Amino acid sequence: MLAAHADRERAVDVLRAGYGEGRLEKGEFDQRVARAYAARTVGELALLVADLPTGPVPQPGAAPAVPWTFLPAPRPRTNGKAVGAAVCGLLCVPTFGFTGLPAVILGHAARSEIRRSGEGGDGLAITGLVLGWLSTAGWALVLTLVLVVGITVG
Repeated sequence: MLAAHADRERAVDVLRAGYGEGRLEKGEFDQRVARAYAARTVGELALLVADLPTGPVPQPGAAPAVPWTFLPAPRPRTNGKAVGAAVCGLLCVPTFGFTGLPAVILGHAARSEIRRSGEGGDGLAITGLVLGWLSTAGWALVLTLVLVVGITVG
């Protein structure tokens, strides 16, 4: 974050206090003051006063090196039903489609919860829905063909 004039003045005040307490020599004090007035960021100012009792901005606890506004936003939690829907959808092939109906049910429930709560996992829920509906449609087609063949042969 870019340093403001007030930030530089606070850092110089801390340096003056350190010099007045005998923590800095005259030459080191002059160098640090010159660097404080030339500093472009708050981080540079913090480094100048890091070994002194107080920093440029008095804060409780340790201040992060990067302001919170520049930190990446936390990723939303993935919905468990969406994961279940995707797993059931992917298991449709090895289980001959028996997990298709649970994939559809879990997928719709997950999408409803995701819209309400803002959780992640919408892509997983859609994957489960698509694979579940394909499996269900496949079974419906097979049963229809069996029924038609049974009627025509019988």
